[in-house]
Amino acid sequence: MNEVLSTLANHRSYREFSQRYVEQEVLEKVIGAAQAAPSWINGQHVTIISVRDEERKRQLSVLSGNQKHVAGAPVFLVFCMDFYRAKLAGEIENISFEAERDVDVLLTGATDVGIALEAAIVAAESLGLGIIPIGGVRRNTRGVIDLLKLPKYVFPVVGLCVGYTEAQVPKQPRLPLHAIWHEESYNSDQAGYLRELNETQRQLLKAQGLEEKDWTGRVAAFFAANPEYSDAKRTLKEQGFTCDNLKEE
Repeated sequence: MNEVLSTLANHRSYREFSQRYVEQEVLEKVIGAAQAAPSWINGQHVTIISVRDEERKRQLSVLSGNQKHVAGAPVFLVFCMDFYRAKLAGEIENISFEAERDVDVLLTGATDVGIALEAAIVAAESLGLGIIPIGGVRRNTRGVIDLLKLPKYVFPVVGLCVGYTEAQVPKQPRLPLHAIWHEESYNSDQAGYLRELNETQRQLLKAQGLEEKDWTGRVAAFFAANPEYSDAKRTLKEQGFTCDNLKEE
């Protein structure tokens, strides 16, 4: 197995970090890897805001649902979909910016953020850093937008804790490959794969001396309890994304 595949296969999520300083040149390599990732029409619709300031990280941890590891990480990165530059391009070319009305712009922005996020994760892990993505930045996007002074057409999608780690953590179990790899068409016969994952997770937790919980129970409870995880319905419009083509005729 080559080094890239080994890094990908050995991913782990860390919630505790040492206070060792993440060197600026190392962080630059992580951000550079994210910037090198592909984007729709090479529009480069991603901006990454790095936060080291302790008070600002503390505020972000609260806004992210009181996730202490956001404050505890030496660096917290906020990945934003960014169409502010696309709007400026229109002004330079004297062309109106109509994409704000199209729901596809949200899919484009979120996809490009996801691609950039994974590139940053692989780069960070290859450099000996630990990470954990934080979807909680979408819990209170208004607060994040104000705190980071995001202009119109910029929206926070996901965060990333970055830092050096001391203790190793176990890998989280994954579904069997053929649960997610469907050849030619979708295979909706998934229940057996989920039960298999439940058993794998129970065995992992048992080996760690932890309470045995099913993967399906955790996922089902999360989505039952979070019908509206964030305030994005309101703040997307406030940031200029009207998505008029979603309205009924």
